[in-house]
Amino acid sequence: MNAEISTPIDELTQRLSATARGARLARRLTAARLEAWGHPYDSEVNDTAQHLVAELAANAVTHGRVPGRDFELRLLRLPGNTLRIEVSDARGDRRLRFVNDAEGEHGRGLILVTLLARTWGVTERDVGKTVWAEIGL
Repeated sequence: MNAEISTPIDELTQRLSATARGARLARRLTAARLEAWGHPYDSEVNDTAQHLVAELAANAVTHGRVPGRDFELRLLRLPGNTLRIEVSDARGDRRLRFVNDAEGEHGRGLILVTLLARTWGVTERDVGKTVWAEIGL
C-alpha cells in the first residue's frame, strides 16, 4: 500500500504561542505563504494580508490570551479569488469593541481591519472565538 500524506495547497493552518513572538511569526508565515501562492512580498495583496494578520494576531495575544493556550492562524484561498484570514484565540468571554478615544494610544485596530478587509466578522467557538477577514486576490 502506498499511502501519501498531502497538505492542501490552498490552506495554511498553524498554532502559535500567544506571545508577541507568535504574532510576528504569524505575519511572516502569511507573507511567505502568499509569496508561494504567487503574490510577491512587495505586492498590495501580500502587504494587506500582512497588516490584517498583524492586527488580528496582536489582538489575539493581547486581549484573547489565556495562559498556556495558543492561538491559531488559518489562511484559505476561496473560490472567486478571495483570501480568508482567520485568527482564533481561547478567550470567548471578551467581545470585540471599537475604542472612540481620539487621544488614546490603542483601540484603532478594528478600524484598520474594517478599512482593509472586504468583509470581516467574529465566529464563536466551543472554546474562544475566531475573528476573520476576507480580501480579494
